[in-house]
Amino acid sequence: MLDLKNLHVSIASTPILRGVNLTVGHGETVAFVGRNGAGKTTTLRATMGLVASTGDIVLDGRAIDKVPAHERPGLGIGYAPEDRRLFSAFTVEENIRLPARVANLSGDETKRRLDRVYSILPELKEMGPRPAGSVSGGQGKMVALGRALMLGTKLVLLDEPFQGLAPVLANRYAEALRALRDQDRSLSLIITESNPGLLKSFAERIVTIERGEIQQSELVEAVH
Repeated sequence: MLDLKNLHVSIASTPILRGVNLTVGHGETVAFVGRNGAGKTTTLRATMGLVASTGDIVLDGRAIDKVPAHERPGLGIGYAPEDRRLFSAFTVEENIRLPARVANLSGDETKRRLDRVYSILPELKEMGPRPAGSVSGGQGKMVALGRALMLGTKLVLLDEPFQGLAPVLANRYAEALRALRDQDRSLSLIITESNPGLLKSFAERIVTIERGEIQQSELVEAVH
């Protein structure tokens, strides 16, 4: 599904990623863990083309490192950044629908994908008419997940989705991810997190990155 080969990123002449090699299989959920500043977010941003990188980024056998950033979501990649980046003046549903509008999806296809989002996150349907600026930080992460799923038909990248969530919302978010896995076994997920224990209940593999280099990759013994 996704292959990152010898990925390097430097920002202001400072190396951030140092030859990252990461493969994610079809339908695989990978917990991508490491301390703050280890390179987790930069790896996701490089995959989306949001930072300049060298090396190979291959999706479904196609090299996409030269594909412009604004075209990569259209390849089936959904991305929920850590800071959510919701448009506060739009309603919750308008935020979720926005990627479909940008991708010029048909009305029927937009509805089909929106129904998929609501089947996994039914609370978003109830929140739909509310201004996005009125939702809590935790609710905003749910909205960002729903928005990512509108285009994420092959791969979804979730950056620190559990950070700052109250335990009740963290459990609900985890339930939604398990429902997503159960509904679509072909979808691949990369979820960054500082604490791998939060992801052991549904990740098949834990990959550890430190100082911009992959340090370890281990299979999770049991997935519930």
